Amino acid sequence: MSIIERAVKRLDTKSDSEKNNQSLIKDTVFSGTQSSEKVTPDEVVVSEVKDKILKSQEDDSSIDNMVHIPFARLSSLGMVTPNAPSAPIAEEFRSIKRPLLLNIEGKGAAQVDHANLIMVASALSGEGKTFSAINLAMSIALEQGKSVLFVDADVSKAAAGSLLGVPDKAPGLIDLLENKGLAFHDVVLKCNIPNLRILPAGNLHQRSTELLASDNMRALMIEISQRYSDRVIIFDSPPLLLTTESRVLSNFMGQIVFIVAAEQTSQEAVVEALQYLNSDSIVGMVLNKVQRQTVGKYGYGYGYGGRQSESQSVTLE
Repeated sequence: MSIIERAVKRLDTKSDSEKNNQSLIKDTVFSGTQSSEKVTPDEVVVSEVKDKILKSQEDDSSIDNMVHIPFARLSSLGMVTPNAPSAPIAEEFRSIKRPLLLNIEGKGAAQVDHANLIMVASALSGEGKTFSAINLAMSIALEQGKSVLFVDADVSKAAAGSLLGVPDKAPGLIDLLENKGLAFHDVVLKCNIPNLRILPAGNLHQRSTELLASDNMRALMIEISQRYSDRVIIFDSPPLLLTTESRVLSNFMGQIVFIVAAEQTSQEAVVEALQYLNSDSIVGMVLNKVQRQTVGKYGYGYGYGGRQSESQSVTLE
């Protein structure tokens, strides 16, 4: 049994009480009603954030901000771009995205709530999480009939913004959570891929990580999931073992893509990180940085955990 298979099996052995607790969190997160007729503080927060998103037009016509993704630079880094649809990396991410899209369409092996909310996570930094999150977003956005909102939630690094050509000091997620005067369309960016929108990390300040676990973030997730139910929303999250915010974020997700760096990430780190993930989510595991003997070919292990009764792993080349 491989490290990934053992880790997935460990994910399925969480105590019933822990699973029930996480299920309760998720039910609360996505509940639009309260049993009491009184307006609770949480409902006030949800209403305020909802107003921010409602200020944006349904067709994105109110989004004025535009960035140009530097395709040449991404291509030089071996990433997915519109200019190289037959590149090995493009083929690999076609295989990786397929089960995710099947789950969104309700055609997967298990029924998934909020399957369009996908978090790309890792145990530690340096495993290729942001690389994989951007490639996944690009691959899906380049598919006919698919629209993607990419959210840079790794706010302490904001590495995705640099790769995607987002200007320094551009407002984003943190500013939206902090500033009640900002509307959603004030911070979302159009780009030179028509079906891709980018929500940058925003300007870092001392409360950045705290805001990711705040009621405002919870309310924002509720509204994004409801208003953009027809869109694939991909979150580049902080590493699970370095922050607590990503653990909170996982409770909102229908699907989680967990990146493991081959011959780098320890088995102990994988198992520990998986324990923090929402057990109601489908967890797909990508074994990254596997160099095959054939030059230019990379292997990706992909397995399922979470709510599925059995784990499976395949090698994609």
